[in-house]
Amino acid sequence: MKQFKSTSLADQVFDKLENDIIHGIYPRGEILTELKLVEQLGVSRTPIREALRRLEQERLIEDTGKGSVVLGITEEDLRDIMTIRERIEGVAAYYATINMTEEGRKELTHLVELQDFYYQKRNCEELRKVDDQFHDAICYLSKRTVIMDTLVPLHRKTRRYRRISMNDSARVDRTREEHNEIYKAMISGDAELAQELTTKHITNAKIHMLEGMKQNG
Repeated sequence: MKQFKSTSLADQVFDKLENDIIHGIYPRGEILTELKLVEQLGVSRTPIREALRRLEQERLIEDTGKGSVVLGITEEDLRDIMTIRERIEGVAAYYATINMTEEGRKELTHLVELQDFYYQKRNCEELRKVDDQFHDAICYLSKRTVIMDTLVPLHRKTRRYRRISMNDSARVDRTREEHNEIYKAMISGDAELAQELTTKHITNAKIHMLEGMKQNG
């Protein structure tokens, strides 16, 4: 794991394992052991042990006494995650609009322009990254700690299904339109409209992600 160079090694191991579980590299039911991960990742047991503890707290794995079984994200999990996002993310957009700063406007404008750039190139992987950044930006701009702490981890857990969505050209078109509508409402200072549009956007994403999960597992 030569790319892991700075700050907390445990954080970086956690990020990698979380991402691999969410994307199905470690499928549901697989057993992870410290020894197996030491061999695969090339790091000591200490950061792996810490990462496994955090993954268990996130309910992505469960300790069996002989290793950790991968739980992953079930259909029920995805439905619950998106239902929570339906309830909260619109509120995040509301507060982000009320608390908007010039720096915040510039950040959102940059993300929308970046989205349009990659949309024209039909670069789905970069569009997915910008989608992550757009939703995370709304959380951070809300300046509500509880909202950020709730939503940002949930965004990470839906990466796989957002990626599947980006393979559907019709959903890519609609996502771009919805993001632009949310952006315009936020920049114009219409907090209630921003909340309404964001909630509708998450509802549409929920429907599409659940359909994608049924088709792709």
